[in-house]
This record gives sequence, structure tokens and C-alpha cells, in this order.
Amino acid sequence: MKGALKRTGVLAVCTAVLVMAGCGRDEKTSIEDMTAPEIFSQAEAELETGNSEDAAVTFGEVERLYPYSELAKRALIMQAYSYHLDKDYENSRSAAQRYIEFYPAGEDAAYAQYLLALSHYDQIDEIGRDQSITFEALQALRTVIERYPESEYSRSSSLKFDLAFNHLAAKEMEIGRYYHKRGHYAAAANRFRIVVEQFQTTTHTAEALYRLIEAYLSLGLTNEAQTAGAILGYNYQSTQWYSDGYSLLTGRGLRLEVADEGWLRNVYRQMVRGEWL
Repeated sequence: MKGALKRTGVLAVCTAVLVMAGCGRDEKTSIEDMTAPEIFSQAEAELETGNSEDAAVTFGEVERLYPYSELAKRALIMQAYSYHLDKDYENSRSAAQRYIEFYPAGEDAAYAQYLLALSHYDQIDEIGRDQSITFEALQALRTVIERYPESEYSRSSSLKFDLAFNHLAAKEMEIGRYYHKRGHYAAAANRFRIVVEQFQTTTHTAEALYRLIEAYLSLGLTNEAQTAGAILGYNYQSTQWYSDGYSLLTGRGLRLEVADEGWLRNVYRQMVRGEWL
């Protein structure tokens, strides 16, 4: 938040005065009687003392009472930041979205979009939860990356995008293992297929290919199992998943080779031969 936070040095002086002497005002002075700088300074003081909830409300007063002032624009992004510190993600997102709509060319527009993305991303926790929030985070993070590629938030957004993407793959793997453990091999294979087809760049692809070998062998689909093994062997030969897959296939007298004409052959052409359809 380079823009909004670094431009408040002058006002910090008034902040200290507000805290120590009330800037010469009675403590009961109505906020409606205060100037925009005084309200902004009060909000900063509340933020500095860790009262982010009150700070967010006070920053909002600048926008309400002085909507056309320069401080109103700065107060809006600070309000979004304060709400985020308070983990009030809905209000943080709302304030950030207003900034983007009102000041699309503002110097804090990139940060506003980043805060909007974080309001989704920071709610991603356990992979067992509904994943709609993860999709929303991915979309918002992509916007930061594509719209503000030169901003200081682009790299952080890229890293978080990869983590969120990996999170979705983890969810599919969790469901797939659940089905496989209960003998629902076709349902399990469908989940592992999603990982291999849609999440190839994540850390879960090697395991997904091994699980496909297991599932297909359980279903009697040896050609598909061999093809999954061929892809696993070419791309992930240094992993334990390859070692286990190799033992599983060769233990049944099967080779790791492309023997299937279905979707895995297309994956083989893409991942191994670089032939994109």
C-alpha cells in the first residue's frame, strides 16, 4: 500500500497532537465539526493503536462529509485496508471495489484490486470447505496480474494464484481418495482425471497419475493404467509415485507404455511430445 500509507507523514504530526492534546479541541467535539485532515488523523490514530474497526468507520466519515476532497480518495483505500486488518472481508471488498469504480486511474487502484483479491484469498483455509471462494480469489488475482503487471503487487498475486490453484487440485485429490478408499473406482478416476487434465502444473499431478493406475487396474482397464504409467514415468521418474506405479504395473506383468486410445493418449501427446490439440 505504498501510495496510501507513505503519503501520510505530514498528517502523522497531527495524529500525535490529537492523541496527546486533542489538537486543541474538546473531546466531545462532533465529528461533523471536524475538518477532513482532522478526521483522517483521528482514523490514523485509531489504526496505530490497533483499533482497526473504529479506524475503518472513521475513514468512512471523511468520504461521507468531504466526498470531493483529495483526502476522500485516500480515506477510501485506507478504509478498505482497515477493514481487511479487522478481517471484515466483505466490507473491505466493498470499499476496495468502490475505489476501483470511482478512481480507476488512481495511484492506489492496483492496491485496491489486490485488497479485493485478498478479501477472497485470505478466506481459503481448509480444503474440505466449499471451493467457490477459491475460484473468486483466482479470478481477482488474475486481474491484478493482467491489469497491473508492473505494480508491486503483481508478483505476490502470482505466487498466491499458484497456491490457490494448487489448493483446488488438493480438493480434487481429497475427494478422489475418498471415493477410492470406499471402492468407487470410476468416481475416483474421474477426480484424478480432473487433476491430470486441468491442474498439470500443480504438485499433485504425479500422485494423480499413480492413483489413476490404481483405479484403472481395479476396474480392469489395463491399457489406461499402462498409459498413465507411461506419462508418470516420463515426467516424474524421480518421485516415489513413479516407483510405486512401476512396481504396481510390472508386478502384474504390464509395461509402462501408451496403450490407450482415450483421453490419456491426448495427455501423453501434450505433456510428453508437446503436441497440443
